[in-house]
Amino acid sequence: MRLLWAGFLAILAAGIGFGVRGGILTNWASDFGFTGSQLGAIGGAGFTGFCIGIIAGGVVVDKIGYGKLVLAAFVFHVLSAFITFAATKGQAQDTAYLYLYLGTFVFALANGTLEAVANPLVSTLFPNNRTHYLNILHASWPAGLVIGGVIGWTMGDMSWKLQLGLFLIPTVLYGVAFFGQKFPKSEASEKGLNLWDMMKEVGILGALVACGLIALFFKDAVGPFLALLTKSDFFSGDDWNYVSYGIGLALWAVVAGKTGFSIGAFLLFILFIAHALVGAVELGTDGWIQNITGNILTPTEGKILFVFTSLLMFALRFCGHFIESELKISPIGILLICSVFAVVGLQMVSAIETFVGALLALSVYAIGKTFFWPTMLAVVGDRFPRTGAIAMSIMGGIGMMSAGLLGGPGLGYAKDRFTVDYLKETPEKMAVYDANKADKPSSFLIFDQVTGLDGTKLTDAQKAEEKTPAQKVMAEASKEGDRKTLKADAYIPAVMAAIYLLLLIYFKGIGGYKTVKIEH
Repeated sequence: MRLLWAGFLAILAAGIGFGVRGGILTNWASDFGFTGSQLGAIGGAGFTGFCIGIIAGGVVVDKIGYGKLVLAAFVFHVLSAFITFAATKGQAQDTAYLYLYLGTFVFALANGTLEAVANPLVSTLFPNNRTHYLNILHASWPAGLVIGGVIGWTMGDMSWKLQLGLFLIPTVLYGVAFFGQKFPKSEASEKGLNLWDMMKEVGILGALVACGLIALFFKDAVGPFLALLTKSDFFSGDDWNYVSYGIGLALWAVVAGKTGFSIGAFLLFILFIAHALVGAVELGTDGWIQNITGNILTPTEGKILFVFTSLLMFALRFCGHFIESELKISPIGILLICSVFAVVGLQMVSAIETFVGALLALSVYAIGKTFFWPTMLAVVGDRFPRTGAIAMSIMGGIGMMSAGLLGGPGLGYAKDRFTVDYLKETPEKMAVYDANKADKPSSFLIFDQVTGLDGTKLTDAQKAEEKTPAQKVMAEASKEGDRKTLKADAYIPAVMAAIYLLLLIYFKGIGGYKTVKIEH
């Protein structure tokens, strides 16, 4: 139980940092003039770094032990604070961007390393009730969001560095809680399976999902960062794109060869795809939601709503055992129901006009997203024990990388795109756009480039008590962009619902959902 609560504190630190960062995006936009796409990219580093940590940690955890990974994570957490705090108002925008991006990445690297420890650890400690205890472990995430939201709510007028630095308190606490503890080994490790034995059920299909996202990570995250750092055009051109694809292909070929060209479990492949969607809709949306609701209503109400939603999630995650055992709903059934709630909730949030209406809409959305992440991990632990910590860590990495590469930047791009579309509707609005647009365009995957509004000018327009006609147009355009972004976001859980329905039919056809042991 001490190990469970040590893991709880570790993920709590991650949640606090994430929650505070979501509330200080407007500070960064105001201080440095970032666009929505630039803020989305910085927020995205909070997911891609996690992916590197959890996948690398998951590969080596059974070999080097949990304790060394906990120590590495502690060092990364402290280092991330120093890097992030190097960003100072008045710096060149590119310099501040580098510090914030790299600091966020290292913070996420620490979070991923910790989760590479916590998820398989709890799965091993509680093999007969994984859904319940993994939900308890991950109740610390919304608890961290609550604390982070309260920090923003009560300390919003103080320095953003002071707000963000408070995550170091639970960092020290988890270090103390883990210190001196004896860690168990996974079921697969106890049975003597080596790394590539564990990887066989991941195989070619599972590696295809992970390596595809890794290639995208080098192309869309590492490339732009290195381009800013070195001022070289190489990292923003086609040659770097080919290098990125080559890295992904080489990693995929290594997995294929080392596993004896094992195709892998098709079910695990489907779960990996579904979890990529989970990361995009849950964590990608979480990174923006308090700013979106705060923009549609008021910033203070946005922070209150974020705290309320996170508190509801925290309470609900202690109900996993009741839902599964008393209501007799399987983990796949839980995931299907949650997807439907998420679709309805996001559509409702996009139409909010009042604080009370927002409470209702966000309650529906919170019910939807509450059980996604831990229940998906429990399904992998239940159905694929031969993979040890690896499949669980790879799936967590896929979810976080999707959030960082698709969810966060995608929502930022969508906000810019829908905002600009609104401003292009009439010549009068177009004139406002031409006078207030950012210096640099933004892009996302295969979609056309879009030049959003200048972050500093938009923030000034939103905060102004007596708005000029141009500021009124900008503020209204931003709200319209937020509403349409949430409507587009709702398509993701709709696809997830279809996947989970098919999985429910599949398990019905094979006699129901059951926990698998290695000897089976």
